[in-house]
Amino acid sequence: MKHVILGAGPAGVIAAETIRKHAPHDSITLIGDEPEAPYSRMAIPYLLIGNIQEPGTHLRHTAEHFAQHRIDVIRGVRAQSVSTQAQTVNLSEGRVVPYDKLLVATGSSPATPPIPGVNSPGVHSCWTLADARAIMALAKPGAKVVQMGAGFIGCIIMEALAMRGVQLSVVEMGDRMVPRMMGPTAGGMIKDWCERKGVKVYTSARVESIAAAGAAPAASAAAPAAEPGLLGKLASMLGFGSDPSPAPAPATAAAGSGLTVKLSTGQSLQADLVISATGVKPNVAFLQGSGVDIKTGIVTNAQMQTNVAHIYAAGDCAEALDLASGTHVVSAIQPNAADEARIAALNMVGQAAVLQRVPQINVLDTLGLISSSFGQWQGVPGGEHVELTDRKADRHLSLQFSGDRLVGCNSIGWTDHVGVMRGLVEGDVSLGPWKQTLLKDPTKLMEAYLDRAQGASAYALVKA
Repeated sequence: MKHVILGAGPAGVIAAETIRKHAPHDSITLIGDEPEAPYSRMAIPYLLIGNIQEPGTHLRHTAEHFAQHRIDVIRGVRAQSVSTQAQTVNLSEGRVVPYDKLLVATGSSPATPPIPGVNSPGVHSCWTLADARAIMALAKPGAKVVQMGAGFIGCIIMEALAMRGVQLSVVEMGDRMVPRMMGPTAGGMIKDWCERKGVKVYTSARVESIAAAGAAPAASAAAPAAEPGLLGKLASMLGFGSDPSPAPAPATAAAGSGLTVKLSTGQSLQADLVISATGVKPNVAFLQGSGVDIKTGIVTNAQMQTNVAHIYAAGDCAEALDLASGTHVVSAIQPNAADEARIAALNMVGQAAVLQRVPQINVLDTLGLISSSFGQWQGVPGGEHVELTDRKADRHLSLQFSGDRLVGCNSIGWTDHVGVMRGLVEGDVSLGPWKQTLLKDPTKLMEAYLDRAQGASAYALVKA
């Protein structure tokens, strides 16, 4: 059996290794569109901060890993098209690769906004190692940086830039920060926090043009680097901090030609560097005309199989079926990509496996302020909700109910309750009388969880 995997990110690598584990004699070809060794985009912020060097971003840390597992890796080429009848992939270099089973794990790419000057020198996305190299060359302490976008990915990039000591301005089209993760109160609190930390935030604003400016004034003195927050802690947990020689501290920014960034509010910002973090889109264009069902992403069933029996999809490019809700979801987070890849790989080698849920989870560290979002945080028609806000303490909790179940929540500063919120939402736990308790006092989440979720589990074990 010949397996071809398009995409050498986390989903592709996990799928290849899962296939090899369960099908030791099958052929596996892993195709990536970058010249780099397979790496994790999640590690790029740690690289920008200086916690690791480039080898620390690699998904596997020995050069022989893929050869030892008899996984053929092709780098620096793209899939141009797929023939589902001939079962072949046409690559950008002209090669035609046959397959018996195909996994599409091509991920996503930055969605570049149609702004005059967006392709100017000094304007970069923060998506690849090549992007990171360009950003590090410009984001010296004291450099003026304008970032377009304050969504989830944008806030992670912002954290890394702030720790490099730049003068940072963030422009967000929404009326609040992280508008696809947080409600108005929470998103507004994150904005207030960032501005107290020295980041200028423009909400309900958009960049209208980017143009070269005259000679820029010398950069001001470096801003103090932020204390390592969740990024630094996660680096060691995920293995990205294992590089024994951290990157050297960047030199102070020098004067340059600079850029002028004009906003829809009429204001103009000067910048040495502009970061575009305005969202991503699935890499699926090469499948047009193939017969594979595509909506926002590649539509799959719970086995991660497409409407074409021998083609599977996983990761950012997949629109996976969430059995819990009965809806299809594109979830561009690495843990979900890993789960989907494992399920796809098992089914590709004939082992029945089902993806039960596509969790909607985001936990974010924004300059030291921890926020989280779970499930249907916007609420559901006919549902009830409760909010508790303490702005002085930078704490906020919003709970959304459907019937007697917690279906979504937002939190800021409630770090002790993150696991409980996830357990109640994903576990579809019947709260019974605890729902009324939580509507009166949402801080009773732990007690409700211990009584309803843990108590139900204990009862089931005794009954069994």
